[in-house]
Amino acid sequence: MDASKLLAGAKIVPVVVIDDVDKAVALAECLVAAGLRIIEVTLRTAAGLEAIERIVDTVPTMIVGAGSIRSVDQVDAVMQAGARFGVAPGATGRLLNTVDRAGLPFVPGAATASEMMRLLQRGYTLQKFFPAELAGGIPFLKAVAAPVPEIRFMPTGGISAELAPDYLALNNVAAVGGSWITPQGLIETGDFEAIARLAADAAQLGM
Repeated sequence: MDASKLLAGAKIVPVVVIDDVDKAVALAECLVAAGLRIIEVTLRTAAGLEAIERIVDTVPTMIVGAGSIRSVDQVDAVMQAGARFGVAPGATGRLLNTVDRAGLPFVPGAATASEMMRLLQRGYTLQKFFPAELAGGIPFLKAVAAPVPEIRFMPTGGISAELAPDYLALNNVAAVGGSWITPQGLIETGDFEAIARLAADAAQLGM
């Protein structure tokens, strides 16, 4: 279930780690007000699933995705929570089979040409390039643009506000995912004004 149509036009995808579920809705509302209407809530914490559910129920203008999907059980769980799409750091045959059966738009992760080609054979034209900076960053994406022109990427991992424009300038980059927009410390302290400023600046990058 390629997610390219669902995420078409999105240039910036905040990657969010939420420990306190009570902050989820305020965070989502802050991002929407700044012009960012897609969010990837990771499953790295126990609060992730409930955070997805609360945002889906309370902020209907936000397209909510579930990140860090690693197991087949998580696919059913995120769909029950209302996630519109899923993102994974990598991909296994079993996980992709489960996603296909469930009908969940999905952005699987790849870091090598072989992984990218295997995902392309399964119909995934939008892929997560992770961990972007450690896996070769912009030079790597430039290098694979010619041999695999069908693939567009959502690089994530180590990307900052300063690096994001250079990634977005690449023809084979559809969007960038990043946690710089929603730093853990600002979420924990509930400083949504500071997050709103970061989000507004990030939204400008996608215009």
